[in-house]
Amino acid sequence: MFSEKEVAYLKSQRLARIATVSSKGQPDVAPVGFEFDGEYFYIGGIQQTSTLKYKNVAAGNPRVALVVDDLESLNPFTPRGIKIHGEAEIVERQGQSGPAPYIKVTPMKKWSWGVEQPVFQNGKVVMDKQTKNA
Repeated sequence: MFSEKEVAYLKSQRLARIATVSSKGQPDVAPVGFEFDGEYFYIGGIQQTSTLKYKNVAAGNPRVALVVDDLESLNPFTPRGIKIHGEAEIVERQGQSGPAPYIKVTPMKKWSWGVEQPVFQNGKVVMDKQTKNA
């Protein structure tokens, strides 16, 4: 799903934001550290099982959104990033937070800007969109 440049970008970043939804439909967004193996994202953390993101996924709400972005430059203003819609599940694994439960995100759709090519071209924003198996 991800190009070589996108994989390199994602592996160079350490912070993201994940959005989850409660069983009552309340969205929640949280800054997170993550690991990316080229296909899946793994989100761990301190006291993971007490967080809203963990509880929302564990309660059977697998739909998540994840954003990894930064500013390559302020002058000129050069944003870049990748937004993912995906499905999450709780898995046990050995990761950056040690052996623990992690939220594993399987990307289903992604939007990318400023990674493959400049985000601003001829006064327009250029964004790449791709759906899994498309």
